[in-house]
Amino acid sequence: MKGLTSFSNRIMQRYLPDPFIFVVILTLLVFILGLVLVGQSPVQMIGHWGDGFWKLLEFSMQMVLILVTGYVLASSPLVKKGLRKLAGTARTPGQAIIAVTLTALAASWINWGFGLVIGAVFSRELAKQVKDVDYRLLIASAYSGFVVWHGGLSGSIPLTIATKGHFTENLIGVIPTTETLFAPFNLIIIGTLFVVLPLVNRLMLNKDEAVYIDPSLLNESAEAAAVEEEATPAVKLENSKVLSLLIGVLGLSFVVYFFLKNGFNLNINVVNFIFLFLGILLHGTPRNYIDSVSEAVKGASGIIIQFPFYAGIMGMMMGSGLVSEMSDWFVKISNETTFPLFSFLSAGLVNIFVPSGGGQWAVQAHVMLEAGMKLGIEPAKTAMAVAWGDAWTNLIQPFWALPALAIAGLKAKDIMGFCLIATIVSGIIIGLGLTIF
Repeated sequence: MKGLTSFSNRIMQRYLPDPFIFVVILTLLVFILGLVLVGQSPVQMIGHWGDGFWKLLEFSMQMVLILVTGYVLASSPLVKKGLRKLAGTARTPGQAIIAVTLTALAASWINWGFGLVIGAVFSRELAKQVKDVDYRLLIASAYSGFVVWHGGLSGSIPLTIATKGHFTENLIGVIPTTETLFAPFNLIIIGTLFVVLPLVNRLMLNKDEAVYIDPSLLNESAEAAAVEEEATPAVKLENSKVLSLLIGVLGLSFVVYFFLKNGFNLNINVVNFIFLFLGILLHGTPRNYIDSVSEAVKGASGIIIQFPFYAGIMGMMMGSGLVSEMSDWFVKISNETTFPLFSFLSAGLVNIFVPSGGGQWAVQAHVMLEAGMKLGIEPAKTAMAVAWGDAWTNLIQPFWALPALAIAGLKAKDIMGFCLIATIVSGIIIGLGLTIF
């Protein structure tokens, strides 16, 4: 395992560029594939690219807020104390790796945005307290927990087909989560990942090639020396605990109202809402909260500039028909036994170019569902195979790693060698689970 991990890290360190370069190369690759494989003209491909470029603005802002509100919440005195206490239970590097993997797996199963933030922040706290732990492997282990999100409570594909009026209802009807998220085959896959992934990450510890970090570098930047200000009405408002309490309670009251009305529908907007208003409450005053936000936004640059490029790639993939072309090829080589596996693999491949579960399902759904039904495969199984494929290759897709990397202060190539090993192992587990069960 040490030799394999060392090789994987060398490859990624040498050949994986910055995520911005990665997305530029993907853009050019998809442009060429559109010309060669589906016969699109250069003008058509440029049109698909430009038409799609700004279609993820809402999602981009959601991701920025996940990073900012999550970081701010985690930097509040109460949460830092809790994470510090939890990190104190790990005494050795091995225990730290297992602890962060399990925490990230559990948090990502509850909600993918929550998992991204908590895993990275917990890793920083562990790095402060546990001596001689590889900081890169800590962050990679935290990110590896993200693989379960589509099989968890916030999985967009199973939640979509469980919602009345979804776009494939005429084909498959409404499929309850008891047949997808809580089906035996899905629970077996998740349970196996909870056991195996922490052990795999632990086995990747290699003291000879570990990268350590000075714990003092992980401390929040020193606050500016307090300047005595005149107690003007504006200053009093900025430091008013009453004002933070009132707006915080108002925000959380809406959360309670939302859950009473809609059930436990923990979507990305609700998570951001909870993080935002809990952060206001836990920081005590508006001034403390504003200062923490100013610190948090420094890490959001990658998300802001790269997500429009991924939207452009999605525009080319969908507009040109490349997604359907890839899906059709996997369908043609499948039979009733191998179809779930090939559906999983096809979704994993498409996900590298279209890293959005909802967007990918919108294009692949009809192709995969109709083919599966012809082969006698239950629609719920087909949907979950695509869902798991979408989640699987996220581990080697810098798109989703950006928030965690921003919090950690690392580059994609620092963790992707470890993530590649986790991708291979999790792919074997998920593929076998979908085939056998």
